[in-house]
Amino acid sequence: MLALRAVRPRAVGLLLVLASCGPSIRPGAPAGAPAPQDAPPPSAISERLPRDGASLTPSTLPFIVLPDSLNASVDAAMLEMGKALGLADSVLFARPSVARVDSANGEAEVTWDIDVTSFATHDRVARYVTMFSGSAKDRIQLRLQRGKKYEPMIREKFRAAGIPEDLYYLALVESGYDPHAYSRAAAVGMWQFMSSTARGVGLRVDWWVDERRDPAKSTDAAARFLNILHNQFGSYYLAAAAYNGGPGRVSRGLARFQDELEESVGDARFFALAEQSYLRAETRNYVPQLIAAALIGKAPSRYGMVVSDSVPRFGYDSVQVPELVSLGAVARASGSTVEEVRDANPHLLRGATPPKSNGWVRVPTGRASGFDSAFLAIPDSERVGFTRVKSGKGQTLKTIAKAHGVDARRLSWYNAGVSATKKLATGREVLVPSRDVLAGSRDVPDPSIEIYGSSSRGGGRTVHTVRRGESLGSIARRYRVSVASLTRANGLKRTVVYPGQTIIVRGGSTSRRATSKPAAKKAPVSAAKKKIAAR
Repeated sequence: MLALRAVRPRAVGLLLVLASCGPSIRPGAPAGAPAPQDAPPPSAISERLPRDGASLTPSTLPFIVLPDSLNASVDAAMLEMGKALGLADSVLFARPSVARVDSANGEAEVTWDIDVTSFATHDRVARYVTMFSGSAKDRIQLRLQRGKKYEPMIREKFRAAGIPEDLYYLALVESGYDPHAYSRAAAVGMWQFMSSTARGVGLRVDWWVDERRDPAKSTDAAARFLNILHNQFGSYYLAAAAYNGGPGRVSRGLARFQDELEESVGDARFFALAEQSYLRAETRNYVPQLIAAALIGKAPSRYGMVVSDSVPRFGYDSVQVPELVSLGAVARASGSTVEEVRDANPHLLRGATPPKSNGWVRVPTGRASGFDSAFLAIPDSERVGFTRVKSGKGQTLKTIAKAHGVDARRLSWYNAGVSATKKLATGREVLVPSRDVLAGSRDVPDPSIEIYGSSSRGGGRTVHTVRRGESLGSIARRYRVSVASLTRANGLKRTVVYPGQTIIVRGGSTSRRATSKPAAKKAPVSAAKKKIAAR
């Protein structure tokens, strides 16, 4: 499908060696000649990779480093592709790439289902391989080891969704496979979703539940979002760039530099666009980090890393319980600890099942047996994680908290919108959590930054989050502005919008209010069990 100029077999044998920052073999250099100085690091390193100031020189490894002249030749060859192909509207799957390892060591062939080989010697990729196997080696090894727990689940879900399994390494770059990763921009979870985007791809994000922290559900959402982006851009590397920097930015860049990108197709379009210095530095470095992670992740021992496959895999059983049940009660009925149940349910933020729901709660694998009888044997007063009390005359949340032995700040968590110090109206109902609930809760910020499908105002403009089924025309009608004004304000070349996208509206007005999703009907209170096979 993609035509690349042939590269000499000798050069192909060098493709796995990636360290333009390290010492290179120079044609004709005399023995004992001094090694060249380390090249400077990339202009901006992703905030997700901490700096420690250590040298970027890699450890002594069985690498051969491509000279800069050959790097340039390979880069040029990658960009010489036929104009006729262009960007296809249909889904284009990346061709598998193969790199042969040292046969003298008896190592197996390494393959990827994203195009790693064509870009393995690109300067940015080589620098990140050098960094990841050098100064950041310990952190990358830790991330790869943590990822082993989730790798089978992620690959299975990506395979089922029809996207390359090796996009698994995006999560290494995004979060290091940490379900509780939290960025300064308030992106959360293994796949680092903002709340508006998360809701747009079907995740629940509110004060009680944040499914961005759920490894299984957030992976499903990441697969959906990557599919949307791939259908839009026709390249998984452009899709990854849009995942990081926003589809609008990538779309505008492709339109703005259309002439400069004319001879590039497929994944090479990302690297051609990155050369224009239009994308943010973090986004320009994002795909090279993905490729570097895939190179190292498939053969960590070649980079001096030890990553064990002998780790417990992600999996769980589920039991069904009514609303406002403490995780402590679930733990007792399943023969687990509160910490085990809490870890199995990273998306349950407040130590209890949310109100107006009868849902599934996870327990460690094998612990659902006998749950029914054990759960029903627990007294109602201990199963339910809250007491409803009515405030007396002159009482505040602070005085109620003191009377029930609860920290006032934590009591305010469960009574949103109620001041901790102002006097309550007499007879105001206050929800007081049990010690079991508090033990199972997470001290995390309120993720309800945005209301699903709503808008926020500030600085003379409105920021609207696109809902499923909305179009630019319907948004224009809602705010009583023209489609043309929306396209100008957002730099849009087309009128296509996608769920979770934020649209700036200037000078609009509306009296309509977003509606919340209807509460699910209560299911019969039961403790039915269902084996979940991490899928």
